[in-house]
Amino acid sequence: MPIKHYLQFSDFTADEYAWLFERAALIKKKFKSYEKYHPLADRTLAMIFEKASTRTRVSFEAGMYQLGGSVVHLTTGDSQLGRAEPIEDSAKVISRMVDLVMIRTFGQDKIERFAEHSRVPVINGLTNEFHPCQILADIFTYIEQRGSIKGKVVAWVGDGNNMANTWLQAAELLGFTVHVSTPSGYEVDQHVAGLRSADSYKVFKDPMDACRGAHLVTTDVWTSMGYEAENEERRKAFTDWCVDTEMMSVAQPDALFMHCLPAHRGEEVQADVIDGPQSVVWEEAENRMHAQKALMEYLLLGKVG
Repeated sequence: MPIKHYLQFSDFTADEYAWLFERAALIKKKFKSYEKYHPLADRTLAMIFEKASTRTRVSFEAGMYQLGGSVVHLTTGDSQLGRAEPIEDSAKVISRMVDLVMIRTFGQDKIERFAEHSRVPVINGLTNEFHPCQILADIFTYIEQRGSIKGKVVAWVGDGNNMANTWLQAAELLGFTVHVSTPSGYEVDQHVAGLRSADSYKVFKDPMDACRGAHLVTTDVWTSMGYEAENEERRKAFTDWCVDTEMMSVAQPDALFMHCLPAHRGEEVQADVIDGPQSVVWEEAENRMHAQKALMEYLLLGKVG
């Protein structure tokens, strides 16, 4: 059986996602009821960070320990992919010593090259192009709060970044629609997302129009990691793309608000929204751990239970 990797959202089928959401709910239930569940005893996860992270590190590390496994944590000081030795060589060595590798890095090409030469499953913890684990958690959170996401409308307000690309892949695969509104020059690229068609998303110049009738409104920081030099320029360009109470008021009455965090209140979102009754950002953050536990279990053990 070939090794299965999780490098972008489109790597799995709709059926596999249905399984993962079911498992995430079950694993979360066990966690909440203090039921010991150690399917990954004696398994080791290597985490390679070229981009720093709070949520990614805590969710993967705590999650792996809760599943009975252990974790090796590598930062750029310990292992800068492709610097001291070719990525391909690092992959061959590291994958002989662990059972699973999670990488958070810059270019998607790095993680793809690593996976190509790895003997164990590789998970994308974030790249410039995609953030599949976050959208996995976001959709799980939506299902938990409101039921099936099929046929629903998700409004993406802000930068056409790795999160936006991943939402587009998810919409095409799981049968919902994304309303995208970005400032000029920061649009999503259908080709980066690798979409077969543009049927699952619509583009709006005005963010208010994108939010109209949406079941979920979501955004991200205006300047992603690695683009800090553009900070001031982006702040000016994105002024009208701050998710505020007015935008939420034209969405569905029971619409949810999500943000992958960290958030800058007063920039990409108003404090009234992120700290308001429609916001599920803390549930969403916690669900990174539960969704990733289901993912790690599936990559190592397949469909269990």
